[in-house]
Amino acid sequence: MDILILGGTQFVGRHIVEACLTAGHNVSILTRGRSHDDLPTAVERLRGDRAKADGLDALHGRSWDACVDVSGYVPQAVRASAELLHDRVQRYVFISTASVYAEPERHPVREDDPLLPPAAEDVTQVTGETYGPLKVACEAIVQDVFGERATLLRPQIVAGPHDHTARYPYWVDRAARGGRVLAPGDGTDHVQVIDGRDLARFTVGVVENRIGGVFNLAGPRLSWAAFMDVLGIAEPVWVPRHDLDTHDLGFRELPLYIPEHDAQGGLMDIANDRARRAGLTLTDPAVTARDTRAWSAGAGLTYALTPQREGEILTAVQH
Repeated sequence: MDILILGGTQFVGRHIVEACLTAGHNVSILTRGRSHDDLPTAVERLRGDRAKADGLDALHGRSWDACVDVSGYVPQAVRASAELLHDRVQRYVFISTASVYAEPERHPVREDDPLLPPAAEDVTQVTGETYGPLKVACEAIVQDVFGERATLLRPQIVAGPHDHTARYPYWVDRAARGGRVLAPGDGTDHVQVIDGRDLARFTVGVVENRIGGVFNLAGPRLSWAAFMDVLGIAEPVWVPRHDLDTHDLGFRELPLYIPEHDAQGGLMDIANDRARRAGLTLTDPAVTARDTRAWSAGAGLTYALTPQREGEILTAVQH
């Protein structure tokens, strides 16, 4: 098949490109050409900035079997690409997010749960507050333009090699340093991510099998105690939420940690049964951890919680 990917050089897009190539498909990517690109030479590079009026000119006169939109964050850009490609692709796969849900405290969060109110189509600034509403608006545009030929994928936090967000990698890198590790909560809260390679294989599957609809993409749900075991952390020091708050430790310093009964707690309990029935397969969490560390060891990532501050907090909470 001939597959167009909007984006494709970074993390999630890169994994989707590689999965398409592994499956034997022809891949074209549309990017601005600003990011480092070490994709195989077999990939066709098209240049364009979706934020500009002429940003899609490279797509004129072309057609593909499917488009995978990895870089659709604002409604204006998504509408432009969806309308241009309406008669040029058979299926439009939009990579959305689990952040579209209006009631993230639900357990578990399912595809038919209420969504946030959509952002207005003229909103172009992506922030923590607008990200979810913008994705809701983008989803609605894709469904309106493509109807049954639309597929919406709502991944949870994505993990794996090439993850420059420094969320999941914090934990594998911290585990590699050894010693006492500041661990949030008491071990009974849960963590759940989706390996980017699982997301990518599922994306290829919905293209190949022409599967429409909406799918949550989430991996195995682990207790934090089990997650520590997966990481090989032998000396976790469990720090209760009260002490975390006292030391101003939140999601930025301890990424992936959302307390079970937090207002956002359901985001670590995303139901994936619909996707599993449609072909989603999941990587063993130990493999995700191993492969992420193999990449992050040379990635030079920086983290909000420094070893020095972690040590100071551990000393304080253990006295």
